[in-house]
Amino acid sequence: MKKYYEIMYIVKPIEEDAFKKVVAKFDELITENGGKVEKTDCWGKRRLAYEIQDLQEGLYVLVTFQAEAAAVRELDRVMKITDEVLRHMIISKD
Repeated sequence: MKKYYEIMYIVKPIEEDAFKKVVAKFDELITENGGKVEKTDCWGKRRLAYEIQDLQEGLYVLVTFQAEAAAVRELDRVMKITDEVLRHMIISKD
């Protein structure tokens, strides 16, 4: 059964083309695993509350999507091993 989720993730400050590729990679990962991306909202560069890996700024992205639990676990796994992602958090909206 598909549930609604939101994921917020912070990407290292990188070039715009590379940033778009990272965002597209995660959107495609959701759809490849049977999910449906409702909305991807790129907030742009924001100052971090505290330094992460000696960085003071990051590129914020908020994605609303529908997926099954297996797809969410795969998304979490891939985000943990992606070097460009500083932090991420997935929450269930149901």
